Amino acid sequence: MNENINKNALFYGSCFALITTALSFSIRAGILPQLGEEFGLTAEQLGFINSMWFLGFPISMVIGGLVYHSVGPKMIMTVAFFAHTIGIIMTIYAGGYTTLLISTLLIGIGNGCTEAACNPMIADTYSGVKMNKMLNRFHMWFPGGLLLGSLISKFMTDFGMSWEAQVWVIMIPTITYAILFFGKTFPTAKVEGATSLAANAKAMLSPVFIFLFVAMALTAITEFGPGQWVTFIRGASGADPLLVIALTYGVVTIARYFAGPVVGSLGQTGVLLGGAILAAIGIYLFSTVTGPIAYFAAIIFGLGYGYFWPVMIGATAQRVPLSSALGMSVIGAVGMFSSAIFQPIIGGWIDGARAENVAEGLSGDALELAIGQDALQNMLVFPIILIVLFAIFFFWQKNSKQAVPEEEKVVAEY
Repeated sequence: MNENINKNALFYGSCFALITTALSFSIRAGILPQLGEEFGLTAEQLGFINSMWFLGFPISMVIGGLVYHSVGPKMIMTVAFFAHTIGIIMTIYAGGYTTLLISTLLIGIGNGCTEAACNPMIADTYSGVKMNKMLNRFHMWFPGGLLLGSLISKFMTDFGMSWEAQVWVIMIPTITYAILFFGKTFPTAKVEGATSLAANAKAMLSPVFIFLFVAMALTAITEFGPGQWVTFIRGASGADPLLVIALTYGVVTIARYFAGPVVGSLGQTGVLLGGAILAAIGIYLFSTVTGPIAYFAAIIFGLGYGYFWPVMIGATAQRVPLSSALGMSVIGAVGMFSSAIFQPIIGGWIDGARAENVAEGLSGDALELAIGQDALQNMLVFPIILIVLFAIFFFWQKNSKQAVPEEEKVVAEY
């Protein structure tokens, strides 16, 4: 019984840690306009602040993955707790742009530590079918937490509550996971198999891994680009922007829950190609429609990108198996690093679109709508490139699929 209590505490603690990650993303997206107004920040500056969330994530994720077997998950999650707590408090009492940059970087570091520690910890705690089941349930909480955070931010904003109060909400799951982890016995870190770092590195130089590395950069920004900026670029469209992203996250949560049968039917390459097509359609609709149709666009967009991250991680595990855990960590890290690079670029697109449309005489809601549509049309380039890449990948890998025992299919576990 004590062992089961310990396992449950570690698992639920991991879920609350991932909810912390999700809330730090969705609530920050919700308060972005308020931060810009209070501190007099441009969209490009807000983009750099956003980029710190994505920059801290891959740094700590890769480092945590490398040291997991030597320091163990308890130490990594201790770092995560302090990074989250200090980052949240610094955000609330921020004095300006520089403080917001540092605080967001710390939160990103905490999020990366969570990924680096909890994935292998759950794998070490459970085995076989049970392990896959628990990993699926763990990773449902990222889109689920995004949905929760979006709704929280919307309701608190509608009731006139400050952005500081919204950021305080992120402390609730942070403290919860710390309490659940406190005093518990963490599983002993064990090296999976006998693959060396040298073998990992060699495998990561293979053509398939390099392709996945490049594609992951584009799938990540396709997912995180529109979501982080939706309060800016959909505010004048006639559809509530926070409800749009809440609906999107809800669709992604459901899609990932049923990912196994979908990937089993279409295959990894088929799902990736289909997802790119749907994502392109969704972003195109976002850039052209107004009113309630935007909610339909949200469903299409969610179905499009919903499988990107888990299937990319699964494709790395199945098609470049010698890259091992390090390869999967690097693929995940490049996705976040790519998002860090593109956030200020997207902010620059928004600033440029504003200047151009003001020069054309637009103002008020018409101006804001034109800015949003222009920015989204620029973002459309990401899934369009992916359609080409994944079409190539589909035919390239058509005769190279590796058979995987049913109980080991974990492509939807992220």
